[in-house]
Amino acid sequence: MAKDRTTAGKVSKDGASMPRSILIAEDEQVLRESLAELLSQEGYEVVQTPNGRVAHEMALQRPFDLVLTDVRMPEMDGLTLLANLRRLAPQTPVLILTAYGTVDSAVEAMRAGAADYLLKPVQFDDLLLKVERSLAHGDLWRANRLMTEQLAAESAFENLVGQSAPMQRLFEMVRRLASVKSTVLIFGESGTGKELIARAIHYNGITRDKPFVPVNCGAIPETLIASELFGHRKGSFTGATADRVGYFEAAGGGTLFLDEISTLPLQTQSMLLRVLEERVVVPVGDTRGRPVDVRIIAATNRDLREMVSKGQFREDLMYRLDVVKLELPPLRQRREDIPLLAHHFLRKYAGQMNKPVPGMTNGAVRALLGYGWPGNIRELENVIERAVIFADGHEIGVADLPFGSSEQNDEPGEELREALRQFERQHILDSLHRHDYDKNECARHLGIGLSSLYRKMEELGIAKQEE
Repeated sequence: MAKDRTTAGKVSKDGASMPRSILIAEDEQVLRESLAELLSQEGYEVVQTPNGRVAHEMALQRPFDLVLTDVRMPEMDGLTLLANLRRLAPQTPVLILTAYGTVDSAVEAMRAGAADYLLKPVQFDDLLLKVERSLAHGDLWRANRLMTEQLAAESAFENLVGQSAPMQRLFEMVRRLASVKSTVLIFGESGTGKELIARAIHYNGITRDKPFVPVNCGAIPETLIASELFGHRKGSFTGATADRVGYFEAAGGGTLFLDEISTLPLQTQSMLLRVLEERVVVPVGDTRGRPVDVRIIAATNRDLREMVSKGQFREDLMYRLDVVKLELPPLRQRREDIPLLAHHFLRKYAGQMNKPVPGMTNGAVRALLGYGWPGNIRELENVIERAVIFADGHEIGVADLPFGSSEQNDEPGEELREALRQFERQHILDSLHRHDYDKNECARHLGIGLSSLYRKMEELGIAKQEE
């Protein structure tokens, strides 16, 4: 009678537990079938293949809980298969089969990331022990990955700072997009945080435990862009010494972020359009398509419609990308967010550098509010980082800013005092809402004592309980 080899948390659509899946790649038919029969009797779901290339293709089409592979096989050896799986599915443990005379290969495989190895002739008790141990290793890897991604998700949304009306509307759209895998086009000037928005969509939704693969299209040479995106086969061009998995396959199940999409050559645009329509990639030098399940988030600082009118961008691709469009406002159009962003970066870099910087003077805030910020948030972050570097235990003042005027001073006028008061009030209110009016958590988040928080709430007219 087969044992129950199901996984807690691995369920079918009807809620039933599903057996663990094992892919066996072994060219010796008798051994392969014997291993498959034994593992099937133990309650595992087993899929067999006689060579590494077919195993690789199967792993592209569906996930497996464990891959059991021989070292020496036709078409693709076990070490190459292991290397491909480490890139494509690092969560899948690989168990290597090797003969006594090729122990060096097993050692090499372990160094390359194999979970364990088995010597031929295989001892069934040893096989079952190492299969269970490797599966447990895979479970631990996935649990750690999920915890890491969840922490990254919280961090990603924490870094989206802004209280202005445009940013609040944008945050609401990000929350809605997190629960679906629709294609998104992000438009904004350089430095407005397009990749940060893309990461927030990914890490706060259904893709959080899958890869997020960012690609700067403008940084890849035109001759290599197709190979980088779609992969290539060995020998397809000079320098292609091995098969390569492209970014589309590397992002399988997750998100591919295509920054500077407007820089793609027209020929590559045609290839990208086909992938979006058919959900299949064809590596350079290959004729067979490989199915991909990936969400595309593209970003640009150029008007794609204007590029279409000039023949620089495909109209059909633009419509494919523009399913949902997010427009990030430049910093000069959301000046009310500048003090909040500045204090956010101040806390970040003061913590990283372990420097006691108590804050910023009112004059410094006034200088920040009066500057044009052509580099947007990225420029503001750089300015604050520089100021923290040179601050010696004092508040950041006008003189610490690269654009501060000698005629400016740190004494605020009445209008600025009221603006700062309203900013402080809103900042405390937002923190209270974020922590469900837990005063202790709110005070900790703000970096002040509980009594100081109560005093501030009273001064600023904030109710002690949520209304």
